[in-house]
Amino acid sequence: MKLQIEKMVYGGAGLAHPTEGKGAAGAVFVPFTLPGELVEARLTEKKSAHEEASLLNVLSASEDRTTPGCKHFGECGGCHYQHANYTAQVNVKTAILQDTLEHVGLTVLPKIQPRVGEQWGYRNRTRLRVEEIEGTLRVGYNQRGSNQFLAIQECPILAPLLWHAAEALLTIGADNSTVGRWARTMSEAEFFTTADEKKLQMSVFIQKKNQPGFSQFCDSMKQHVPELTGAGSSLIPPKSPQRQVQKPRPLEDWGAKGLTYQTTREDYWVGRGNFFQVNRFLVEQLITIVTEGRRGQLAWDLYAGVGLFSKQLAKEFQQVVAVEAAGTDLTNSFRGPGKLAVEATTVEFLRNAVVQRERPELIVMDPPRAGVGAEVCSFLARIAAPEIIYVSCDPITLARDLKMLAQAGYNIVELHLVDLFPQTFHLETVVILRR
Repeated sequence: MKLQIEKMVYGGAGLAHPTEGKGAAGAVFVPFTLPGELVEARLTEKKSAHEEASLLNVLSASEDRTTPGCKHFGECGGCHYQHANYTAQVNVKTAILQDTLEHVGLTVLPKIQPRVGEQWGYRNRTRLRVEEIEGTLRVGYNQRGSNQFLAIQECPILAPLLWHAAEALLTIGADNSTVGRWARTMSEAEFFTTADEKKLQMSVFIQKKNQPGFSQFCDSMKQHVPELTGAGSSLIPPKSPQRQVQKPRPLEDWGAKGLTYQTTREDYWVGRGNFFQVNRFLVEQLITIVTEGRRGQLAWDLYAGVGLFSKQLAKEFQQVVAVEAAGTDLTNSFRGPGKLAVEATTVEFLRNAVVQRERPELIVMDPPRAGVGAEVCSFLARIAAPEIIYVSCDPITLARDLKMLAQAGYNIVELHLVDLFPQTFHLETVVILRR
């Protein structure tokens, strides 16, 4: 069928409405298209609210269409927008954010301010699948739309050191020595580097325990990648019949258990495997948007992670309370006068704060993709801090939460789209709310 692409939707596809034939008037999502394009597509799947189609041919291309920067684009599940020039990608994300917020009734909005950086080589972390194919060790990701392994030869959104480490792993795995045989036992490998690519952490995952040779493997990796400062191995448990997701079980350590991630403002200790913002070029701009010009007596940093915002806020507030459920790194590093690290869930912390009738001047929150939810929003409404800064990586859950906060008397005064994930449909938003 021929389709005119009207706009992009969150998830990476273009939206069209067929004008004739089967499915007329229903919404159809077509990946790898751009607004204004006339395309030929084939229906592939019917969902409850829309149908999905695969792109067969672009009959009339957008001026924004460009040549993808990676040979695996389209087949790999990682990137979604490499067929669009970068300016168009940012415009698409801005429109999606605007539409998503307006869809829930948030129509009085400030102009969205896009914040951008380098579009390639930005990722400071990757997790690769490792498989032996016809006697050769390969690394890769999932094929688009499936769990099938896709061996890759490049990944241009990674910091160069990460791909260099992946190539070193393959070089070692090609050897028939003890170290090479150990490399071939792993099923996944994760690499994390500092912004300047001077330090590297490695996590490897195996499916069978009692595999000797991990330390020798790390020594060999260090010879190929001198930036490697530490590594750990973990056992991935077999899938249970109940399909319960079980966490990998740590086995062995080698070297340092984390690294110090330096910015021009602060140093952050990031334990191996712990969360840190993935874009090595925009971390400092994100900190600036959230903390610049803010000062006072008391600030709370909820879902604080390693203290990305807490440490900067502590320079201007008399007391900063940083709250993190997995707070081992935070409690070890966020210490001293005016600094309090609380290892608790945000719900637990706020429930107690409501009882104690505590009221900070500023609340910063950077939740995971699921957002903060109704219970947290109800507590925030009762606490009624003068200013809330909401950092979100999912516009759908953000819109849901912002509507509840708006009903509680908060106004959205600033909207920043921080493009931490170029070439993909993912986007980061910073929202400034005041009462």
